[in-house]
Amino acid sequence: MVSFSPLPSIVIEPIVRNALLEDLGQAGDLTSDAIIPHDREAKLELKARDVGVVAGLDLAAFAFMLMDPTIDMRIWRPDGSDVAAGETIAQLCGPARGLLAAERTALNFLCRLSGIATATAALVEAVHGHKAKIACTRKTTPGLRALEKYAVRVGGGANHRFGLDHAVLIKDNHIAIAGDIRTAIERARAAAGHMVKIEVEVETLEQLETVLALGIDAVLLDNMALDDLARAVAMVGGRAITEASGRVTPRTARAIAATGVDLISVGWLTHSAPILDIGLDASIDGNCNRRLN
Repeated sequence: MVSFSPLPSIVIEPIVRNALLEDLGQAGDLTSDAIIPHDREAKLELKARDVGVVAGLDLAAFAFMLMDPTIDMRIWRPDGSDVAAGETIAQLCGPARGLLAAERTALNFLCRLSGIATATAALVEAVHGHKAKIACTRKTTPGLRALEKYAVRVGGGANHRFGLDHAVLIKDNHIAIAGDIRTAIERARAAAGHMVKIEVEVETLEQLETVLALGIDAVLLDNMALDDLARAVAMVGGRAITEASGRVTPRTARAIAATGVDLISVGWLTHSAPILDIGLDASIDGNCNRRLN
């Protein structure tokens, strides 16, 4: 299992709370309140419906806890676990109304983050044996960046910068407006603090040659053909971190990694990765005796 640190509760709680408020509205769960007696308890199971990597259980647990703090949750397959279709991830026991009211919010987080972790793990496996790390980008769902980047780490990937204030990344539009690469780099170096790294995006080997002569920390090799990527890595010769981006899939990732780049950044991991299908199903025995097993 990949080593990673869980997200702090102070980060999770407001996001989950807002998601619950969005779903509950002003009147709460009309369906469950009308059908389920207030004192009815239930025993439910979170089950994977496909093969994948679990991520987001802390958010699911928070959703149930905020809905009803008396709900018990027993986790069998924690974040980072590989799961098979039909495998039980966790069991829940408690007031049925609370369980059903939090169900969709909990599953939205769990399915979304598990999908990102699963897609990341597939890319990490594809480049196994090469030094390249799989990294995400800032192409995240607004308000959910910390969660989605966490899911990438759960899947074995690395995080690129979290925000605009994390590092200098000079891209094509910066260069166009500044006038040229040299001007952009010189201005960035004059303004950036001593702890701030500078990365520059290049699309050609000619641009790369100019950038290397000026000295930078990292270079983003954007949408280059494999032969040019390999030449670029040789030109850099370890003087800067090399990052490849563009057209990365589980089928192309290995060939890109074989060029010797240090990082492969993938935007779709956090904006388009399919969910991992996970359901919340009634337990076979259906009894909630507060002794989960």
